[in-house]
Amino acid sequence: MCPIPSLTTASPSATHWFAALRKRIVKIALSLSLLGFVIAIPAGPLLADKDPPNIVFILTDNQGAWHLGCYGNPDFQTPHIDRLATEGIRFTQAFSNNAVCSPTRATFLTGLTPSQHGVHRYLVQGGAQTGPDAYYTLEEFTTLPEILSEAGYVSGLSGKWHLGDNLHPQDGFTFWTTKTHGHSTGFLNQEVIDDGELRTEDKHLSEYWTDRGIEFIEKSRRSHPDKPFFLFLAYNGPYSLSSAVKEPVPSPWSDPYVDHPLPSFPRPERVHPWQRNQHELIGDVQIGRNLAGQVTAVDAGVGRIMDTLERLNLDENTLVIYTADQGAVAGHAGFWGMGDHANPIHGRDGTMHIPMIFRWPGKIPANRVEGHLVTNYDFMPSLLSFLGRSMPPHSPTPSPGRDFSPTLRGEKLTGWDDVVFYDFENVRHIRTLEWKYVERLGQAPEFELYDLKSDPDELTNLAGRDVHAARQKQLRERLHAWFKRHADPKWDLWNGGGSKSKVGTQAYIDTALNKAR
Repeated sequence: MCPIPSLTTASPSATHWFAALRKRIVKIALSLSLLGFVIAIPAGPLLADKDPPNIVFILTDNQGAWHLGCYGNPDFQTPHIDRLATEGIRFTQAFSNNAVCSPTRATFLTGLTPSQHGVHRYLVQGGAQTGPDAYYTLEEFTTLPEILSEAGYVSGLSGKWHLGDNLHPQDGFTFWTTKTHGHSTGFLNQEVIDDGELRTEDKHLSEYWTDRGIEFIEKSRRSHPDKPFFLFLAYNGPYSLSSAVKEPVPSPWSDPYVDHPLPSFPRPERVHPWQRNQHELIGDVQIGRNLAGQVTAVDAGVGRIMDTLERLNLDENTLVIYTADQGAVAGHAGFWGMGDHANPIHGRDGTMHIPMIFRWPGKIPANRVEGHLVTNYDFMPSLLSFLGRSMPPHSPTPSPGRDFSPTLRGEKLTGWDDVVFYDFENVRHIRTLEWKYVERLGQAPEFELYDLKSDPDELTNLAGRDVHAARQKQLRERLHAWFKRHADPKWDLWNGGGSKSKVGTQAYIDTALNKAR
């Protein structure tokens, strides 16, 4: 097994120390069982429901809500995802609270913000992911898959992990196929990890992850017919960046877009001056067709998963969740990609706005639309509450996650505070239904304020204007109070804390902190 960092450096509390120790014991037991030893690992009690649902958690990569037909796109064909929305609940204002893959995935699986779990930026190739220094970045936390596995679920991962120690199954997963690292250079002839071994897969990865997801469902039904399953189907598509979006998309997924004019694809008059790369993609309609094809490839996989559930008579007792790690723009307001593709980095809405859909026939009302602001740190506490469980305690600061499970049951979210907070290296912001206030450490502009109702593209910075001084002060106080309550000093970059991943804006942060001393 690859070495794991010492518990004293990875764990901020005794609670985390014991959690990490327990994980090590379970990993050793699983390794021995693979060598032929008979090891009994007792499972915790099943969830509160006497017949707990199977769970298919579909997480896509760099996908804005605007990609999908059910979110208003008239050109990209996504009939199977649209069906999930028709037969379940669709959140119209779901946001990620960071711009890039590893931090957002860590937040989905812990209910913590980056200033608590310590993963502030994507993990680079090698490093924590594979090789002699590989380690699991969430080792000290009690995660969603760990809770489900201990509750009796048979758990499988098919797709992108990007949280470290990729060669080894983590947190109770007994089925494990993933990528060697997080970045996608393409979807054809790519390296994958199967049962701890590296090999090249010639199938399109969206098809491959679907194939393996179906294999896991079928295998779990044969081997454990009396246990629920948890499938984490983590597509690395549609991605929309660099060489991956330039790669021609195979038929049949590309067929609808041959010579399609794509009127919904943005054609901005100019590239935003902050955009630091991906310039050649902006306004290129063929790139837009490729992006549409990758979205449809993911949609086709969703359709095959749903067909499998129906074929095996599992549809009625399976909760299917569809969402994305973070959003991505494709020329909107002159930007491409996510917040880290600009200098300064940012948190524009298009890079944060994600699809979020829940479907469970008979349990979640069909064709329900929820308009309250929710975010990925709300995901885990809401899902656990819906399943009759509580969030694990976190020390030294509490999870910021809120419980939106009442709306999953068809009830109103009474008293819900429509606010989300963004936590990406030297940029933090607070977003409400109408306003967004941004602070940036060590770089200009230091403050931003946007009226989202009249300026949805966030083009006119109102910060510093006397007419908005009171509003800016109020939002600033709320922003600082939130981070004071939730940031763990160990991982609070704005107060000298560290990071488990390389921080791209560390020099700006250091300069600002040194100046403040």
